[in-house]
Amino acid sequence: MQYLHTMIRVADLDAALDFFCNKLGLVETRRVSNDKGRFTLVFLAAPDDLALAQERNAPLIELTYNWDPEVYSGGRNFGHLAYRVDDIYALCDRLQKSGVVINRPPRDGYMAFIRTPDGISIELLQNGAPKAPAEPWASMPNAGTW
Repeated sequence: MQYLHTMIRVADLDAALDFFCNKLGLVETRRVSNDKGRFTLVFLAAPDDLALAQERNAPLIELTYNWDPEVYSGGRNFGHLAYRVDDIYALCDRLQKSGVVINRPPRDGYMAFIRTPDGISIELLQNGAPKAPAEPWASMPNAGTW
């Protein structure tokens, strides 16, 4: 068995790509548009997974954009996506400066949560041992839900 991808329906493809690529740093690996089915699929990989994703089309995030407007609500059976990161403080700082709300700051130097424009929770986990607690994160309160 191999993990292939996680599909997320998005209401605004441009906003989703801005979030996942420009802010979070994922890389688009391929795109499929289907005129008859009226949808576009965009596949994204984490930078450290790019070679593997290009080799076997996995592991990936699949953004599904249906051309006809729909309202999506998150199911209780979907929790979050998770990514291991090299420097949780630097990434959270970059995300915050680009307008992303840090819903659960990395107070422990190990874990943070953010949300996509469509409300999907993303967990960020520090690679290796937790970083020493540092400000502004150590005293930053939670914002919203994750």
